[in-house]
Amino acid sequence: MTRIADKAQPTKVLNGRMLMAAVVSAISGLLYGYDTGIISGGLLQISKEFHIGNDMKQVIAAAILLGAVIGALACSLLSARIGRHRTILLICVVFMLGSVSSSLAPTAVSLALARVVLGFAVGGATQTVPMYIAELAPKAIRGRLVLCFQLAIGVGIVIATLVGASQAVSWRDAIGAAAVPALVMLLLQLRLPESPRWLVLRHGRVGVDEAARVLEDIRPDGYDISSELEEIVALEGRLQRTSRRNRGWSGLWQPWVRPALVVGCGIAVFTQLSGIEMIIYYAPTILTDNGFSKTTALSVSVALGMTYLVMMVVGLVIVDKVGRRRLTLVMVPGAAVSLFALGAFFITGHATRDYVPYIVACLLAFMFFNAGGLQLMGWLTGSEIYPLSVRAAATSVQSATLWSTNLLITLTLLTMISIFGVGQVFWIYGMFNVAAWLFVWRRMPELTGHSLEDIERHLKSGKFRPPRLRPRLRRTTWQRSWASPSCRAWVMAAQLPGRTGRHCRHAHHDGQPVRGGEGHQVSCG
Repeated sequence: MTRIADKAQPTKVLNGRMLMAAVVSAISGLLYGYDTGIISGGLLQISKEFHIGNDMKQVIAAAILLGAVIGALACSLLSARIGRHRTILLICVVFMLGSVSSSLAPTAVSLALARVVLGFAVGGATQTVPMYIAELAPKAIRGRLVLCFQLAIGVGIVIATLVGASQAVSWRDAIGAAAVPALVMLLLQLRLPESPRWLVLRHGRVGVDEAARVLEDIRPDGYDISSELEEIVALEGRLQRTSRRNRGWSGLWQPWVRPALVVGCGIAVFTQLSGIEMIIYYAPTILTDNGFSKTTALSVSVALGMTYLVMMVVGLVIVDKVGRRRLTLVMVPGAAVSLFALGAFFITGHATRDYVPYIVACLLAFMFFNAGGLQLMGWLTGSEIYPLSVRAAATSVQSATLWSTNLLITLTLLTMISIFGVGQVFWIYGMFNVAAWLFVWRRMPELTGHSLEDIERHLKSGKFRPPRLRPRLRRTTWQRSWASPSCRAWVMAAQLPGRTGRHCRHAHHDGQPVRGGEGHQVSCG
């Protein structure tokens, strides 16, 4: 992708409303990280209270992920019909209901069911909130504002691991406490406006005035919104000329949308297959099952959470400077090497107390490279790459893909370890990281510095691809030219994607049409 200049002026200044939106994004990310991470230490208490084995542990841990798949799909439809703002209000209420019902669950089964409800809010938040923030934010700081969500996930994970490591707080109190930030999120969201892009998309020209008022409200004093509004309205005009079957869910089948969907869903799959959830959910369980003390296992869990948070902060600072694609390609190999080294300790029988410092170092190194690279892209790319006409449906598909992959991993990980062994499973996830690097290198273009409308233009023009990957010659042969009876020049018959023809090497034919043997006329040279 090459950058197209636009008239909208960049700004790095946040006014009160935009800052409030960033706080809402941060709280929703915190709830995501906390509600999924609290089960890591909580399982040690829950298994003792309900007398459950590994199978039920997997079900309880995975229940929130099943709810997340449902929530991501349902909130896609809701955000398209009733708006991003109202959908987020509903998500806040479900967060509170899910937290309270989980803390009061009398049995393991009822706890799993309550976590499905909680998962609905988690999945809905991951589908709606990053998209809402991306549509509100000025492009110069869009990446950093969306990553507030990702950063807050790290904060939530750290808080959850600290609570779990202390073992001083009942798991019921720990889970129920999440209702408090959900209430704060609800009160803040009540004061925020609807997305200006959704207003124009939903109400057409009628919604332009309201969109202008929203932009004036969320931009700093003196900011010229005219060019930004013109870009949104121009895009809406193109959408109005688009048939209804090319919008929403049906619009996902359009060939020009497919590259974005492949990149978004591919990144979603690999963020989970990279091994991050294996480490977050089951690190204490894996370590204690292999002879580590409970105290050591929980301390490692806290250190992993802190590393995750620190790398989220680093990523927040540098992602708009370094670039999404470049940062990912640099960091993923480190994560792969860390998992291969970690697996080697277990396979060679060196996972003993004498090697605890080295094993912990490998775990922390993995978290350093994974959280600072691939994990940053999970929600950021999904909020940026999809056209407005299909954005709600596409982000829903991406969220559902991510949560379905997460669900599959959580339901099978302990079983895989019992079948293959801990070291072998680490190696399998190391290979997934290798595949992730190849996918990003081949498929993911650089999105940094492009407006949402600019990205859509690249998709429609077929330029949504990494900058150095260009169509190549598939077959080359040299044949006699039959441009004219007197010409004895040799020409190259080249087959390019979407183009077949003959190019004259002869100097005197430079710039002149040469008729190829298959009836195609192309320029010489």
